[in-house]
Amino acid sequence: MPRYRATVTITLRPAILDVQGKTVEQALHALGFTTVEHVRIGKHITFELEAADRSIATEQCNAMSNQLLANPIIEDYRVTIEDVEP
Repeated sequence: MPRYRATVTITLRPAILDVQGKTVEQALHALGFTTVEHVRIGKHITFELEAADRSIATEQCNAMSNQLLANPIIEDYRVTIEDVEP
């Protein structure tokens, strides 16, 4: 069965205040990086899985993201699937 590498990038929805992002932005300004704006903090999750084809791998990753990896009420996510060479 083909093997795939999945990357799930999770970020807060634009309407949700990103307290961590704001804290990092303020710290960067305090360090002299005053041109930095709109800092957002997210999660980057990678894993490998087996699936019959790429579309099934994507479908499984979307299900994982909706059920566990992301909070769909306040977070958006993006799934990227790559082939793993045997």
